[in-house]
Amino acid sequence: MSDDDIISKMVVLHSTYTLPSDMVIKIYESKTDVTVKETCFGLVIEGKRSEVNQVARELRNLDPNRIFIKERGVPPGDKYRCRAGRGGGPKPGFHQHEVEFALLPYFSEALAEIDRGEIPKKKDGARRHITIEELKDIIEKEVTKSE
Repeated sequence: MSDDDIISKMVVLHSTYTLPSDMVIKIYESKTDVTVKETCFGLVIEGKRSEVNQVARELRNLDPNRIFIKERGVPPGDKYRCRAGRGGGPKPGFHQHEVEFALLPYFSEALAEIDRGEIPKKKDGARRHITIEELKDIIEKEVTKSE
């Protein structure tokens, strides 16, 4: 992997403080040679690895606990992912992004707790695994009840 490789990163935003437009302005201010596209989840940034990574670090500093970044496997406009080339419908992976997006508030809160130095408490009544013997006993009791 070279710093000159062209990569794409997805910037998923789950913030009440930062808007996608704030992030785009930050990218323009950086004067890096990257392509930016707004999406329903945030942004897609494409360019040389070194510049995309630089921009990604700067964006995370805007709201570190609410901006999540991951590298994409395909560039924007890829014919296998682009809806225009596939005849419409959601892009592959869209539904997974929806699921992940719904979980982001939990990650944001956990990161904030870590920043505050809070130690997570063990939950009371945490489920434990049952042994095979316990399972057999449960089955035998249920069979006995039904007879």
